[in-house]
Amino acid sequence: MGERAIPSGVFAPVATTFGADGELDLDAYQSNMERYAASPLDGVVIMGSNGEFALLDEAEKLRLIAAGVEAVGGRRVVMAGTGSESTRGTIALTERAARLGIDYALIVTPHYYSPRYDRSAYLAHYRAVADASPVPVVVYVMAAYTGVDLAPALVAELSAHPNIVAVKDSGGNAPKVAEMIASAAPEFGVLAGSASFLYPALCLGATGGILALANVAPGACKEIERCFKAGDHDAARALQLRVLGPNAAITSRFGIAGLKVALEAVGLAGGPVRAPLAPLAAAESDEVRRILHEAALDVFA
Repeated sequence: MGERAIPSGVFAPVATTFGADGELDLDAYQSNMERYAASPLDGVVIMGSNGEFALLDEAEKLRLIAAGVEAVGGRRVVMAGTGSESTRGTIALTERAARLGIDYALIVTPHYYSPRYDRSAYLAHYRAVADASPVPVVVYVMAAYTGVDLAPALVAELSAHPNIVAVKDSGGNAPKVAEMIASAAPEFGVLAGSASFLYPALCLGATGGILALANVAPGACKEIERCFKAGDHDAARALQLRVLGPNAAITSRFGIAGLKVALEAVGLAGGPVRAPLAPLAAAESDEVRRILHEAALDVFA
């Protein structure tokens, strides 16, 4: 397959927009995508966890990918979450997504039968998907939602596959990030899964991040990376500390409903979450807006 294309830079795992009727609002979605394609971001992720992928049917997933690729129009890298519980289903959706024009497939760990999935099961799953995928594969570890964590030694084994080019790890465990970077094959990317630890991850050798905060403050997220690359560690560290509150507000504290409130606060389309996720109470929405306002982060600068 030749030299591996390693994903790098800052990606926004974009929200899926729904109308008041609960159906996809593709006009709003493409409007957001247009803003992201003109922003400092390096790429977008369709149907990451912030995209409520677990609550979408396959037809909706394909419509989102098609609409997202069209709106981006080649101006930014497009990654899409195409993982499912079965290897067969993952391969099928990945092949369809590739035909629609994605650049990378983000494959979450299967987890429903996790007590029966050992090291060999995950190796077999990811290798089979990578063998069949027309686009490079990024392994997605999201233990907070799936209950599955992949050990650095297992990630290192997967990194030897020529079509498995990176891992996104959302755990925020610095020693684990370091171990993955140290033990992986050459030319393998490690992507921070949260803005809460972007700067430390870059210091350890991460190639970038897929960050919920990049949906509402792509300028600030890219500025952390820019300062790091310029060797301005004081500025990078100071900005890293500033993003902690806003990042928590739209992730661990208020979740996807908080992210959608924040999107509307910066002039993007947010809209409702899909049940069984629930909207925020009015006081919680006010808190999200307050935190974002007080942080005074560069939004699309």
